[in-house]
Amino acid sequence: MIAEASMLVAALLPTPTVAPICDPVSGPALTFEAAAEAPDLRELYEGGQSFEDFLSQAERRKDLWEKNWGRSDAIDADMVARATAVGGVWHFLVVAVDSCSDSVSTIPYLARLVAEADNLHMRIVDPDTGAEVMRSHRTPDGRPSTPTVVLLDENYDEVGCFIERPTWLRDHILENPDDLDRSGIFEMKMEWYDDNAGADTVEDMVTMVEAAGRGEVQCASSSN
Repeated sequence: MIAEASMLVAALLPTPTVAPICDPVSGPALTFEAAAEAPDLRELYEGGQSFEDFLSQAERRKDLWEKNWGRSDAIDADMVARATAVGGVWHFLVVAVDSCSDSVSTIPYLARLVAEADNLHMRIVDPDTGAEVMRSHRTPDGRPSTPTVVLLDENYDEVGCFIERPTWLRDHILENPDDLDRSGIFEMKMEWYDDNAGADTVEDMVTMVEAAGRGEVQCASSSN
């Protein structure tokens, strides 16, 4: 009787909210449970990893992480100059995972931008730690996803964000829903990422920093 009552209570309790992130076509979908409270962004940032530590510990897509980090040497010097010209101090809080095709195709180029612009800094947290950041910064079609990048000012207040993909790629996929199936989208985007070599990612990030420098909040690829 007690067991039956326990089963009834359990059935009436709400199921924890979970949401897929990253690429179902490239492996098992990752999930997380949404946090109940808004995170302390400074605490999250300061508890994050440097890109160098993240890269050294990456296990999935290791070759592509290292390839894109190497290719990032060639990012446009004008982009670095534009970011530096904004002045101030800016922090990129990144939620990323090594298995994610969008993370591996964007974050090495952001890391290079940060390495070359003295006023930019970056730390990376995993999707469990950054669950609430992802939940509150969804893609236009309503998904929490990696990478989620939040730009913080010198006081660690949020002043911008970048969600999942560069603007052009996001818009192209959303505007052509009938052209490709899920696996086709994956193949198309990876070819685009390879050809683009981080150019659009870096430009989106620099544009976001420039907007923040003007007191504007820009959230690329966000549904907000």
